[in-house]
Amino acid sequence: MRTLAGCLALPRVLLLLVWLLSDYLDGAFVGQRLWVVLGFIFMPMTLLAYGLVIHFQGAVEGYWLIPVVLAALFDLGLLGKGKD
Repeated sequence: MRTLAGCLALPRVLLLLVWLLSDYLDGAFVGQRLWVVLGFIFMPMTLLAYGLVIHFQGAVEGYWLIPVVLAALFDLGLLGKGKD
């Protein structure tokens, strides 16, 4: 049970640290507080990947789409499943 709680909390803790200690997420989500809150609750890895891609590239296109798609698949539970 503690492992499940850790897996659910880790992406949110990382997202909170990135938001507090850097400006990576500021440019990606100007005036879009609702999407930030929904992303924090439901898809934190995708929110983090999108914010970092927008910070470094400016747009999600080309090879920069890969981390966002992988993060979305991870958040949806299609990647990284445990032992059956």
